[in-house]
Amino acid sequence: MTLFLYDTFSKSKREFRPIDPKNIRMYVCGPTVYDYAHVGNARPVIVFDTLFRIMRHSYGVDHVTYVRNITDIDDKIIEAANSNKEDISSLTSRTIQYFHEDASYIGALVPTIEPKATDHIKEMVEMIETLIVKGFAYEVDGNVLFSSSKYDQYGKLSGKNIDELIAGARVDIEDFKKEASDFILWKPSKDNEPGWESPWGKGRPGWHIECSAMSKKYLGDTFDIHGGGQDLIFPHHENEIAQSECCHEKKFANYWLHNGFLTVEGNKMAKSNGNFITVNELKDRYHGEVIRLAMLMTHYRQPLNWTENSLLESKKILNKWFSFFLDIEISKVDEDFVDESILSALKDDINTPKAISELHQLFKNCTKEDVLSIKKFINSARLLGLMLSSPKEWMEWNVRENNLDEIKINELIEKRNLLRDQGNYSDADKIRDQLDELEIILEDKDGKTTWKQKN
Repeated sequence: MTLFLYDTFSKSKREFRPIDPKNIRMYVCGPTVYDYAHVGNARPVIVFDTLFRIMRHSYGVDHVTYVRNITDIDDKIIEAANSNKEDISSLTSRTIQYFHEDASYIGALVPTIEPKATDHIKEMVEMIETLIVKGFAYEVDGNVLFSSSKYDQYGKLSGKNIDELIAGARVDIEDFKKEASDFILWKPSKDNEPGWESPWGKGRPGWHIECSAMSKKYLGDTFDIHGGGQDLIFPHHENEIAQSECCHEKKFANYWLHNGFLTVEGNKMAKSNGNFITVNELKDRYHGEVIRLAMLMTHYRQPLNWTENSLLESKKILNKWFSFFLDIEISKVDEDFVDESILSALKDDINTPKAISELHQLFKNCTKEDVLSIKKFINSARLLGLMLSSPKEWMEWNVRENNLDEIKINELIEKRNLLRDQGNYSDADKIRDQLDELEIILEDKDGKTTWKQKN
């Protein structure tokens, strides 16, 4: 079954043809670590984690290299550290941990490699030196800039000319630039800022050079897929292409994938709007799989409107699925056994809404006695990063989330069973009614009573 991906560069859906089927290589721009990740940050994590899962299923776990970088030196990081009156390394270490916890919470696999910018200064300096030697970069008072006019294909990713790009983006116009579209590769560090020695004095790298240097180190001059949010097309990805292709004289990436923007209840997310939502804040109210499913119900290239209703709908769906499998062992299943219709949807440009629709149909055909239908459903769901928890874990979460006391529930069930044994069915039914008000469903089978929450 052929995989098709929408390539931003060609503006078309293309058949995926890997450079080396035994070594699929993908680079995705990761977080700038100065604060908790918000739901907009979580979208590319989930989107490209899903693609990572599809690739692993299609080509083999050991044949996919997924690199997602961490930007741990940046103006925002310096500003946040100064505001907090703390050391930058302390801030970034803590925030990286926050990010890892959030990514794990929403079911994301750990990337193959997760390089930090500050560990790759040497590679960045070497790349900048090459660009200067080749005439694509120049130095002014300790600043090194890429000369965009020297690269005649600048703007080819976004499909716009330089004047249009500058007019449509916030680009700093420093006095030392030869052209407004020239961008920083290296800049001097102030006395209170982190810095590294270089041929141009003590300084630090610009934002764009880090991804070019790290992708080169781990994936080579040319690799299969480069991904990120739509907001990165210009200037970040445009600049990556320019500096990498001028440095190495080779095509940078064969496929460019970008996820769409996210709004909250129809409005742009911003702290000033009072609708700024972090993944960490959602943990108190929603299971990680609820957040993930809510994201996947919209195609990754489409704008995503983040609403409370979408979260509630996702929770309802998952509650129905997990409740059905409560008394079925689902942990030991054949991971390669995936429904063809769901796999087909996912290989059609990661069409997760279609895959979820097919998953609903698959669930309707599930019976507790049919091992085949159970295998198909669970494995297909897990390819989407869903149904990773056990039904018991899910139910325990629901109990905590709804402030239900599991001990109290079990005590009421024991009391009810005692009343039934004594023939006092009237009072036993009152306890059932009490539990029903708490949306707890009882099932009496083979002399035992089990419970679950209503779907």
